[in-house]
Order: sequence, then C-alpha cells, then structure tokens
Amino acid sequence: EVQLQVCGGGLVQVGGSLRLSCTASGFTFDDYTIGWIRQAPGEEREVVACVSKKLGRTYTENSVKDRFTISSDNAKNTVYLQMNALKPEDTAVYHCAADEIAFPLPLYDADVWGKGTQVTVSS
Repeated sequence: EVQLQVCGGGLVQVGGSLRLSCTASGFTFDDYTIGWIRQAPGEEREVVACVSKKLGRTYTENSVKDRFTISSDNAKNTVYLQMNALKPEDTAVYHCAADEIAFPLPLYDADVWGKGTQVTVSS
C-alpha cells in the first residue's frame, strides 16, 4: 500500500520548535519529491519545503528559510521538517506529500498524500 505516515505537530508557544516526520512506504522513496505543504484557514496553500534525492535538490519557501530545515533519512524512507523560532503565522495544517515528477511539489495534485497534522503557534 502506498502511504505517507506523518508524526509530529501540536501546540507550541511563539519562538518554540517542533519537528514533523513523514515516513514513506509502498513506493521508491528515492525517486520522488517529498515534502510539506501547509494551509492556514482562509489562506492559500503553500509549499513549505521539499527534497528530491533523484534530482539532488532541496526547496525551502522564503518566509521560513532561516527557521525551517528539511532533511531526509533515506535508509528509513523518512523526511523531517525541523521548525524553529515558530511564529503565529506558521499556524496551519501541514501535509506531507510526494510526487514522482514535479519539483517543487504541486499544491493540489501530488501523487501521494499523508494525513495532515495541525501546528498551532500561540502568542
């Protein structure tokens, strides 16, 4: 079964940190772009960060570039998003997604989606 298993998320105070993880199964991890897309209430979706081992590329959205880090453990088929110095505007549902062709991830029609996880940053 093709799936992405997401762990992490929750409630954190401004300036705090969280780590999200996304573990892939049922497909060849190395051949896909994998990463995180978030959506806040009333806002457009945006790609937060993604990585492609096949292409040797990493993408991080400008507004989080100095605070968030995406990494991958290919042996574990897992991608991590380390989020530091969190701000209230980071509050959103974070989705892990994977796509075999696109880089960065497409906002809506990626090949594989994990369950969204809520990240709430309180001030």
